[in-house]
Amino acid sequence: MDTYVGFSTLPHQVHRKSVKKGFDFTLLVAGESGLGKSTLVDSLFHTDLYKDRTILDAQDRIQQTLEIQKHAVEIEEQGVKMKLTVVDTPGFGDALDNSECWRPVLSYINQQFEQYFHDESGLNRKNIQDNRVHCCLYVISPFSHGLRPLDIEFMKALHNKVNIVPVIGKADTLTPAEVQRKKQKIREEIEEYEINIYQFPECDSDEDEEFKKQDTQLKNSIPFAVIGSNTIVKEVKGTSLKGRLYPWGIIEVENEAHCDFQKLRNMLIQTHMQDLKDVTQEVHYENYRAECIQSMTRIGAKERSSRNKLSRQSTTELSLPLLPLADTEKLIREKDEELRRMQEMLHKMQQQMQQNQGDLSDTL
Repeated sequence: MDTYVGFSTLPHQVHRKSVKKGFDFTLLVAGESGLGKSTLVDSLFHTDLYKDRTILDAQDRIQQTLEIQKHAVEIEEQGVKMKLTVVDTPGFGDALDNSECWRPVLSYINQQFEQYFHDESGLNRKNIQDNRVHCCLYVISPFSHGLRPLDIEFMKALHNKVNIVPVIGKADTLTPAEVQRKKQKIREEIEEYEINIYQFPECDSDEDEEFKKQDTQLKNSIPFAVIGSNTIVKEVKGTSLKGRLYPWGIIEVENEAHCDFQKLRNMLIQTHMQDLKDVTQEVHYENYRAECIQSMTRIGAKERSSRNKLSRQSTTELSLPLLPLADTEKLIREKDEELRRMQEMLHKMQQQMQQNQGDLSDTL
């Protein structure tokens, strides 16, 4: 008896539909100037997002304030299309007073949540554009001893809004021993200040050993020590290798023995991109959505309470008993009598004043 039904083709159907629709991914890159953020992004996705960028000198950088810049590019690989949006933060950490310089970034993230919530609550929900930030690469300076106050303040302000992946920029300025010490120091401070960075999901028991090993290596590599470069330094068996050329040797960007660049790329693109999107949807956005609904509920309850109070006041006023006609006429007579007495007193006072004025004239 043939028991084949055919639902085993469902993964292929989902795959075809997803490939046809394409994918969206938004990456936020933050960190002070000069840490190689732009080069890192171009190296990760083999793009040239910053070809029109102008390098500011020191004087212009002093006057520059934090701004949000979006760079969008369509990437296609083996028939799979992805719309990549990179959100850059030029001017971050460059001012003399950097207190609360994270506010524009937090405001941007909330704006994307608000727009998605508005579109999701509308009538046309078929073609919703997902511009929510799915991942934040926060680049840490290799020249500091652990996290600086600005790093701590930024990550604590955003850790409940976006998936934060800490990265040590320009790791080629550190020796391997210094990289390991710095990583350990940063991990300890992240735990000390209770900063919630992106947590890798646990592997299922049925995963193959190679994937489990790769997942363990990724977890132990946080924060990723990376080097970015778009320069071809040499070719090996027809393969171009990107890296940096120094008098003492060559650093290969994609060589895992030299830096964590390849591990970061694998995490972002090959193994955890969908999980970053799922956590954004199921955790960060749901928290924002719950806050919005609670706020709307409180406002609605307050308005209903105000309307009920006004209604009760109106009902009370309308329900006051009417006075009988005889009592009403009696009240009117009493008011008229009181008014007449006041008029008589006023008339007597006027006569007294006139008499006093006459006596004063006779005396003079």
